[in-house]
Amino acid sequence: MMAAITAAENGASAALLEPKERLGKKLNITGKGRCNLTNNCSEAELLQNVPQNGRFLYSAFSQLNSQDVMAFFENLGVPLKTERGNRVFPVSDRAFDISGALERRLKALGVEIRKDRAEELLLSGDRLTGVMGAAARYTAPCAVVATGGLSYPLTGSTGDGYRLAASVGHTIVPTRGSLVPLVEEGSACAALQGLSLRNVRLYVYEDGKEIFSDFGEMLFTHYGVSGPLVLSASAHMRHFHQKTYLLRIDLKPALDEQTLDRRLLADFEKHLNSDFINALGELLPQKLIPVYIERSGVPPRCKVHSITREQRRELVHLLKHFTIPIRGPRGVEEAIVTSGGVRTAEVNPSTMESKLIHGLYFAGEVLDVDAYTGGFNLQIAWSTGFVAGQHAAWSAEG
Repeated sequence: MMAAITAAENGASAALLEPKERLGKKLNITGKGRCNLTNNCSEAELLQNVPQNGRFLYSAFSQLNSQDVMAFFENLGVPLKTERGNRVFPVSDRAFDISGALERRLKALGVEIRKDRAEELLLSGDRLTGVMGAAARYTAPCAVVATGGLSYPLTGSTGDGYRLAASVGHTIVPTRGSLVPLVEEGSACAALQGLSLRNVRLYVYEDGKEIFSDFGEMLFTHYGVSGPLVLSASAHMRHFHQKTYLLRIDLKPALDEQTLDRRLLADFEKHLNSDFINALGELLPQKLIPVYIERSGVPPRCKVHSITREQRRELVHLLKHFTIPIRGPRGVEEAIVTSGGVRTAEVNPSTMESKLIHGLYFAGEVLDVDAYTGGFNLQIAWSTGFVAGQHAAWSAEG
């Protein structure tokens, strides 16, 4: 949509091929239906939040940065707000307001919207001459492939862009899910299924070395862990076939170990003659207590007054070091974004044009770029769509 709007604003006659029944299906489910459309930060900060080929986007972000995106949508009549972590949302908290504004702009510019699926790129030598759709043939000097990745296939992200790019000689970097739930090695999480932890700190270790930590909320599932903290962490876990990963949860990040020990002692004072299993209700969620006790090695029916200082020290340590070994990510169809895609070395970063085929452009998730949560992946979509649409229009004129 951004590519088509920009092409039309630059004088091109543009058509948009969309196989689904309506535009923006994936956009409408982003941010839990609220649409975290960008991050209100500098271009340098945008680049810092793109771990995969961030430098490739330097030119795109300089041509359309997050301030430009915010101005674009506010000029289309969508008031915006900035929340924690500089995340930008429509004031209405409705993703439909973003997709609706884009659709109205497309119509105002006279962009033709065709319900069709692109099946083949038509070439004459190394120059694009059009697109063959399932329903019709489209003659054009330029085309922008902006088909998304493989995540949420029901929204239309079925990998078509990879197939089209590969068919004309582009290299496709192997795809996998990013911002994706994680599968545990073992069965501890299954016993905690449905438990949500708030205000915890999560650490990620790769082959024993800490590579990520953040504070927030996470969720236990029947297969492992999910939730905002885990999705962010997964973007840093890129080598499951080569390395081992361990999560460590600090259940009480506001308290150091000495303070936590005093807190534990105070709780135990209230329950001196109780069984250990009945003395933790003020410290931990009920569902977590049996798993915590099992890991502590203290018998559940042990009287609180008989717990030794060494056992108490281990209990404190466990509150700060609740670990979960990770086997791997869930499937790409459960990922928020796809990592991998069209190799960036084969695309001009200033124009988004293919270096192999004149008149062929790429935008968004089909490229081998992906970012952390916080509006950065949609910013990539807006910026690359803008650049591709603008330069396609200029090329068509020339």
